[in-house]
Amino acid sequence: MGRSSGDEIILSYNDAVLRRSDLDILSGPSYLNDRIIEFYFSYLSSTYPSDDILLVPPSIAFWLQNCLDEESLKAFVEPLNLSTRKMIVFPVNNNEDFTLAEGGSHWSLLVFYREANVFVHHDSFRGANRLYGRRLYKSLALFAASPDSQTRYLEQECSPQQQNGYDCGLFVIAVARVLCSWYTSGETVDSHDLWFSVVTEKVIPSAVSKMRSEILDLATTILHRDNKSLGAGPTIDPYTLRLLRALAA
Repeated sequence: MGRSSGDEIILSYNDAVLRRSDLDILSGPSYLNDRIIEFYFSYLSSTYPSDDILLVPPSIAFWLQNCLDEESLKAFVEPLNLSTRKMIVFPVNNNEDFTLAEGGSHWSLLVFYREANVFVHHDSFRGANRLYGRRLYKSLALFAASPDSQTRYLEQECSPQQQNGYDCGLFVIAVARVLCSWYTSGETVDSHDLWFSVVTEKVIPSAVSKMRSEILDLATTILHRDNKSLGAGPTIDPYTLRLLRALAA
């Protein structure tokens, strides 16, 4: 059976893809799915290129969070070179049905910062994902930290909070963007505040709500750039082009 039109891939970017149905999600108000978060993480990796930073795709983070076999986990994380990264960013999802792709109802963010040897959990909905953040931390603590050190876990109680039931994914990518900018800026680090005050200043509901249109604008720009580089003129089908323009307006 062929794919429905909503499943049609409209954009490939690095290892991420967006499908036509993702445009409807971005029109809001809707809960972001794995693909949109992976796409934006991939964009951040290109915008802030650094071997020090690793933004982990949602599917990999979910597997790490729920793998119960230590040997399998060890083999899986080895190619990620976690022990050499200075900052690692993981999306956290509360999906408990491992057979259901893109399940769950809430996203949060877990960050490992090597200089402070700390895992920080940012949750935009009153700590709803606390259990899942700790679960991922326990899976990763031995692999991310240096052999002669011990990590700690911090639930960042002052994380910016969403004002509805569906913008959690936007808060995840908004915080991730601030983290990448903060780290690559090279500013002096306050050992107590770290990036917290910057996140509080920049991740505010009015700015976060604009990210849906920003992502649509980004997708449109990449589509036009890729089509132009092929030298074949615009190849985006008229429906998708109209939809992108309408949603980004």
